[in-house]
Amino acid sequence: MLTVQHFEFSPIMENTYVLFNETGDCIIIDPGCYDEREELYLKAFISDNGLHPRLLLNTHCHLDHVFGNRFIYQTWKLELHLHPNEKIVLDYAPEAGKRWNLPFNNYNGPLHFIKGGDIIRLGADELLVIEAPGHSPGHVCFYSKTQEFLIGGDVLFRNSIGRTDLPGGNHTQLLESIRSRLFTLPDTVRVYPGHGASTTIGYEKKHNPFLVSSER
Repeated sequence: MLTVQHFEFSPIMENTYVLFNETGDCIIIDPGCYDEREELYLKAFISDNGLHPRLLLNTHCHLDHVFGNRFIYQTWKLELHLHPNEKIVLDYAPEAGKRWNLPFNNYNGPLHFIKGGDIIRLGADELLVIEAPGHSPGHVCFYSKTQEFLIGGDVLFRNSIGRTDLPGGNHTQLLESIRSRLFTLPDTVRVYPGHGASTTIGYEKKHNPFLVSSER
């Protein structure tokens, strides 16, 4: 069984996730730690809980979700897993950092590409890769069917959706991704987003103003 631990990092208030099982093996998703203080905080949590980092995953590669990739690689030698359509976004991230006055050193290690339908395994636990483009061209989510949760990145938020005004964004595509790939999941599935509080699929079907109005 996976335990989901989240951290809110950087001035952009991004949610970083550490998923770990009973053996202490863990997955780090979207490390957004921006400065040394945040890096040490994440490192201390992993050390204090006796965790063993095994995988580094990105839902997508906007700057706030990749700030900590390099740190994770240098500290635990974890190589990055991402959708191939996100490489261009990753490559652009340092330039975006300059534009936002948030300069950083980008990840420079090997890349491993994942796509929809792939299974991410941590011991006996599995996460299904779900492609959900629109916020970014190769955005993916990670779904635990057995535990009914989704690491959703910046696709679906509580009462909101991901922005689509950044390069590679597509509003129509994002809405279609949510309808056809997330809203087909059980209503009880808890969504852990890239920013803000968690929600459920069922709640967003009923109350999300972007999706409710789009169905009228």
